[in-house]
Amino acid sequence: MAGPTSRLLSLLSLLQTSRTWSGSELADRLEITHRTVRRDIDRLREMGYPIEADLGAHGGYRLVAGSSMPPLLLEDDEAVAVALGLRTIAVHGLPELEDAGVRALTKLSQSLPARLRYRVHTLAAAAMSWGPRSGTAVDPDVLTVLAAATANRERVRLSYEDRGGRFSARHVEPQRLVNAGQHWYFIAFDIERDDWRHFRVDRITQPRGTGVRSREILREEDMLRHLEHAELAMAPTYRADITLHLPMDEARSRLRDHLGDGELIAEGEGTRWRSGIDTVEWLAMRLLLLDCHFVVHAPQELRDHLDRIHERTRNPEA
Repeated sequence: MAGPTSRLLSLLSLLQTSRTWSGSELADRLEITHRTVRRDIDRLREMGYPIEADLGAHGGYRLVAGSSMPPLLLEDDEAVAVALGLRTIAVHGLPELEDAGVRALTKLSQSLPARLRYRVHTLAAAAMSWGPRSGTAVDPDVLTVLAAATANRERVRLSYEDRGGRFSARHVEPQRLVNAGQHWYFIAFDIERDDWRHFRVDRITQPRGTGVRSREILREEDMLRHLEHAELAMAPTYRADITLHLPMDEARSRLRDHLGDGELIAEGEGTRWRSGIDTVEWLAMRLLLLDCHFVVHAPQELRDHLDRIHERTRNPEA
């Protein structure tokens, strides 16, 4: 006969199959007495599982929807399917569910046995997505390692690629994972640089927990203020390709110190401006301050932003 804990798990697994079980059926399946069935049902109810009982010849026990979410037991195939779905949500799913998807995937990944983790990786590698996506794809395994380290307050070592394509080894104390629209960011204190850093998760490789406990550096309100100050740094950036209806000398004079690492190229009577990397808000502001006609060739995000400005400022009666 199975022990009490194993018996409870087996009973719960039977009740989660969307049918009504008679006391006799449960007793036969679990090889226990009717009295033990009733006692185990009461224990499951005490643990938060909403189990209803119908009396009579055709009555029985069934698990129903409750006011809270109790733990679930999943078969191997069910666990693999849930993990694959959570990976999809976490990486390129619905924006309002991405953060919750990462938390759920982290919990599930930590409890999956090695053989099921292997199945999840194999099936994920054999699948692909098609169609438009927002933002840059991230490795769900990287996300789950970072999320687990953040939740467990564990220091992390990782490799990071900066905008120039240079790699560096980092030793950090995690604080928060942040979904900023098009990108995931990892907010952490860089121990060797003695300062806060914001890492784009799609540029992080080989993260691993060190087993060393990290400090609780910021309170929640301090963290929110820090994120507000860092909002511009986390905004998506682009290089713009624009034709300015200005002579080269005039374009250079009007852009002055704002040219940055961009370049100006003579183009007939006008000038081609290939800008440095910046946000669409800054690029749009510089364009409008130039006070000239222009044509935006790229990116589409800048064209869309200028269209929104036009819609907000045009005369609706014109």
